[in-house]
Amino acid sequence: MANRVRHFEIEADDVERAKRFYQRVFGWQIRRWGPPNYYLIDAGDGMSGDIRERTNPAGPGNAGFVCTVVVDDLQAIKEAIVANGGTIVVPEFRIDGVGNLLYFTDTEGHRVGVMQRDGV
Repeated sequence: MANRVRHFEIEADDVERAKRFYQRVFGWQIRRWGPPNYYLIDAGDGMSGDIRERTNPAGPGNAGFVCTVVVDDLQAIKEAIVANGGTIVVPEFRIDGVGNLLYFTDTEGHRVGVMQRDGV
């Protein structure tokens, strides 16, 4: 199991807004932990993350590591993204033999991929 992403970090200008967004869109379990404005994320299947207060100003474009979340129902997630303040920045497209993918920005300006894999 070496060389696999196990933990991710989301910096936010508004931690509560980011927390609400990810809970509503992906159903992640998020709980307060440690320092003020620091929350642990249980994203399922052993993947964890955190949401914390942004320490440096966000830069333009892809200033960070882009993660892709695999989902069971891409249409439902796309609707939840928009309903909760996210913006679709690359419309859904197909990768033959893999699945359908789109990219969005969250409420904090982070670019994130969402994919429904073939056979799911």
